Formats: sequence, structure tokens, C-alpha cells
Amino acid sequence: MKYKIPFTVIILLNTLAVIAQPEMYYGDTSRSGKPFSKDPHVIRFDGRYLMYTSAPPSDGGDDGMQGWEIGIAESTDLVNWEKIGSVPPSGDVESKGICAPCALVVNDTVHLFYQTYGNWRNDAICHAWSVDGIHFVRNTTNPIFHPKGEWTSGRAIDAEVYSFNNQYYLYFATRDPDMRVQIMGVAVSPLSGGFKRESWTQKCDKPILAPEFPWEGLCTEGASVIQKGDWLYMFYAGAYNNKPQQVGVAKSSDGLKWEKLSNKPFQTNGDPGTWNSSESGHPHIFEDQDGRTYLFFQGNNDQGETWYISKTEVGWNESGPYLK
Repeated sequence: MKYKIPFTVIILLNTLAVIAQPEMYYGDTSRSGKPFSKDPHVIRFDGRYLMYTSAPPSDGGDDGMQGWEIGIAESTDLVNWEKIGSVPPSGDVESKGICAPCALVVNDTVHLFYQTYGNWRNDAICHAWSVDGIHFVRNTTNPIFHPKGEWTSGRAIDAEVYSFNNQYYLYFATRDPDMRVQIMGVAVSPLSGGFKRESWTQKCDKPILAPEFPWEGLCTEGASVIQKGDWLYMFYAGAYNNKPQQVGVAKSSDGLKWEKLSNKPFQTNGDPGTWNSSESGHPHIFEDQDGRTYLFFQGNNDQGETWYISKTEVGWNESGPYLK
């Protein structure tokens, strides 16, 4: 005997399918009253996971450029996250806002790298440190880096600091002199440099990564680096927010010269109606203590009215990374 499914049940099933959420689905509501978290960076520190994110202005009067701070969330399982603190702007250099964090654990100290926001061409990279991962002391030489040369506008955002070949490599996004195209560069510092401004030496006089494929639009940014064997792999964002932004991968043997693995994105935005249909962007690749690696990224389905952070596991083979 055949049973006809009621129309209302069909509508409900379709609705549930459309709004299906990933296992991890984090959006901080404490600042603006709506879920809004961007630019994730995850570390394991002091027996738990900490995630640093960009958090929007709290007064609802944001013009898109000012009033941002860095949110801090905690987890024991990389799935369920709770906000436990924040890093607000401090001093004249940061007065218009800060965002796009990168956290690096050195011995028992968390070093936080981030950008100023709202200063257009003059935005630069800053540094602070913490012994508990929550309360930070600023580097007295802030801002610690901005690029120079005819190839760049002088702006530096989206810091990624990675230890390789007995140096620290600072990857950053900048723009061309016309402030139209987002491109990427690199600087290095000795391990003993204390992350001070004078310790960094720019190692490029042209972009190390730039848009070239249709899906990348006018933007490459948001580098996140991991070493596997003799190779460094950089997960990066292509295209500006909601164009849609998606995630690509490049590799390098020396940290300076990079080759993209494909002309297609590694992590795409979702199909229409899914939680990340507007974009899957600004990646962070995280390796846990057990060797498993996870790609954290931001996404939304409403052209940036809200922002959530999720993750997916990444496997590795002779060709490089793949989505599990």
C-alpha cells in the first residue's frame, strides 16, 4: 500500500535540508546582537583550544571600517566554542580598530599578530604577547611591519607568522599602488628578534601571490601555512568577501617562491540555500597534537549580514592536501 506524504511534511523536509548546519557553527552574538565572527585562528594552549577571531563594532554604527576588536573563544573538542574574552584596541595606533588575528605559541607564551583597521593605506601589522592567552601586552615598537616598494600601496593586513628554516616568516596581504588588487608578500625575522619592528626584513620586491584565475577575482589574502615533509603549504583566500571568496592552496620549498596547486578552489562556497552559499573564506589550517589537520574558515549565506566559522578535516597524500 502506498502512502502519500502530506505537502506540509515535504515543505518541512525541504526547509530542514536547506538550513542544515555543519557540526561546528560558531558565531559570536555578544558584540552586535547577531552571529558575527570572521578570520579564525586556532591554537592549543594550556590544555584547551583557543580561537581568535575578528569581532565587529558593538554600537551598531559601523561604517564597515572602524570599531573592530579581536574575540577569544575556548573549546575542549574543536566543535563547541564559548567566548571567554576579547582584545580591544589600545593606544593611538589601534584607535580605529584591530582585526585578522594570528596566534603563535612559543614555549609558554602566546604571540598575537593582527592588523590595524580603518586607516586604508596606512594599516599595518602589530604584535602583542600573553602568558594566559587572554590578557595581552603590546609590543612597544608597534606597528611592527608595513611593506615598501613601488609594487605595493604600503598597506599590510592579514598577518601569518610561521617558524621555518630557523627564521620567522611573516606573510601579509597588501594592495597594488592603486589600492585595487589585493596581493601578498613576505618578510623574515631571526628567531631572537623578539618580533620587534627592526627585526623584520622584507624579502620580496613583487607579489609572492596574486590573483590570476577567474575564481580569485581581484584578491588573494588570508594566508595560513603548514609544513608537511620538505614542503610548506599555504591555504589562502581568493576573491573579495562574498564575490564569493573561496580557499586555494599553494606550495613552496623555501617559503619565498610559491606555486599554486590548482586553477580551481580547494574549499568552495556552498550551493544556493546552504549556510555558506555566499562564501567559504579566510582559511586557517590547524594541526592538532594527534597529527590530524583541520581547515577553519568563515562563511555566510546572506552576503555578510552574519558570519559563522566552521571547520573540515584535511587529509594528506603525495599530491598534497585533500578534503576528507
